[in-house]
Amino acid sequence: MQIEEPIELLSAKLAGWVESLITMLPNLIVALVIVLLSWVAGRIVRSVTRRTVERSTGNLDLARLAAGATGVAVLLGGTFIALGVLQLDKTVTTLLAGAGVVGLALGFAFQETAANFISGIALTVRRPFANGDLVQLGDDLALVERVNLRSTEIRLLDGPIVYLPNRTVFQNRIVNFSQGRGRRVDLEVGVSYADDLQRARRAAIDSVRDLESRDDAREPEFFWTGFGASSIDGVLRFWIRATDRPSYLRARSVAVQQVKAAFDAADITIPFPIRTLDFGIEGGVPLGEVLTVSGANNA
Repeated sequence: MQIEEPIELLSAKLAGWVESLITMLPNLIVALVIVLLSWVAGRIVRSVTRRTVERSTGNLDLARLAAGATGVAVLLGGTFIALGVLQLDKTVTTLLAGAGVVGLALGFAFQETAANFISGIALTVRRPFANGDLVQLGDDLALVERVNLRSTEIRLLDGPIVYLPNRTVFQNRIVNFSQGRGRRVDLEVGVSYADDLQRARRAAIDSVRDLESRDDAREPEFFWTGFGASSIDGVLRFWIRATDRPSYLRARSVAVQQVKAAFDAADITIPFPIRTLDFGIEGGVPLGEVLTVSGANNA
């Protein structure tokens, strides 16, 4: 008796499972078909998303990420629908709750990584610079190599590669020299207090009018800026068509030579630093008078 009762219970249990399997067989087939279709749809969506994102942003890493995320989302959606068909709604709820808890925990654990990741996506979408652009990021003047999902790769003008966290790049000031309409060259000059300022101004402006790299649509300008220790200071401004660093440096170098030649031709002095020694208590007494008075007193 004691052996027959467990066998009967086990048989009844197995019979119930078989009956439930037979009853659920149509739903199981439908669920498998839904999962299969969602897998196929996920592959199609992933391929379309990758081509679209890569064409619009030019970032292969972002395209792969977006394609993978959309493919997984479609597959998970189909899986949840299949579980609903199998009347496993409680399982779906449990899975969603568990995913939420895991996502929250991972968010706290990887805040910095998540911030760099999101900033990388924002930089790719907004595109404040492109590969090869000359930019200033903080104190770094460099050429952009590429934007990864976690960092921005730049090359300093003296050669080294620097990796900046995307969060740092996104939250700070970005100066892009390559996306402007040309570039302005500012050249500071000084002339002697004895020179004619109007003649010096005309000579400086005329010296850069015929520069090959100058933007003819914008006239050069000259402004006097103040009284220096040994010179009257001014700034010569003119625009060049190019935006790259070598063109800027070449234009500035040629302008220095042209201004120097123009000032020499016009007999305009670019003074050396001058110091005036005052030997009087009230000021304005030259050294000769001090020596004369001193000699007379000694006599």
